[in-house]
Amino acid sequence: MEKVYNSEEEFLKDYDSSIYEKLSMTVDILILSVSSEETGNYRKTDKKKMSILLVKRDDYPFKGKWCLPGGFVKIDEDLEDAPIRILKRETNLDNIYLEQLYTFGSVHRDPRMRIISSSYMALIDKNRLNENLNENACWFDIVSINEKDDIIDVILNNGYENINFSIKKVLKEKTTDRYKFVEVKNDKIAFDHTIVILSGLERLKNKIEYTDVVFNMMPELFTLGELQQVYEVILNKKLLDPAFRRIISNKVVKTNKLKTGEGHRPSYLFKYKHN
Repeated sequence: MEKVYNSEEEFLKDYDSSIYEKLSMTVDILILSVSSEETGNYRKTDKKKMSILLVKRDDYPFKGKWCLPGGFVKIDEDLEDAPIRILKRETNLDNIYLEQLYTFGSVHRDPRMRIISSSYMALIDKNRLNENLNENACWFDIVSINEKDDIIDVILNNGYENINFSIKKVLKEKTTDRYKFVEVKNDKIAFDHTIVILSGLERLKNKIEYTDVVFNMMPELFTLGELQQVYEVILNKKLLDPAFRRIISNKVVKTNKLKTGEGHRPSYLFKYKHN
């Protein structure tokens, strides 16, 4: 006969949590930056490039491979506090804008045990960082992202090492045009972090269309040309000037300061318009 409880306290006293299988929770942090790449020609504006911060693992599993900064959530820790603590421990970075990305829960995503990961995305201008990175943390530039026949090829480079991985887009829900990502090629990145990386890049492309999140990557003052380059790097396509100006018309305010000394006409500097 099923026991009838008269209070929550009475129910919890009898409750046996051992009847359920255990799983663990981690957080993984995708840190993205758009910064200037010197052209070597004073007549040309420095090009923009997007970079991802990766950490080389010094323990098994996947010892010696690269991964996103991450770690386990403590049993007595709020989920939102975990990425702040882990980011500081893994990279020596703090006070960085973070937002939750997705939850990844593939059954075999970690060979140790059943692990679900709540991923976060951080958007920064790495040129403004004063902190020194930990020795095993390194910025990788996104050299190229090419898509053909639903296969996305990504090449990363940190100045001495290339990382090349491929992801297939598989239609998950036709009515909403939702896709899932399936790893096709990868030999240097641990866990399912190639999928986390690509998911974050796709999310960022969508978000800059309707939010002001891109300004977390910008210095306080910038030219419209510099801002347009950042949009183009994130969207991975060239934008027509009139279309771009309409996108950002209500997001920026013109200052009375000029940027000069780069071999071309002085340009007015703008700043983000806080609402």
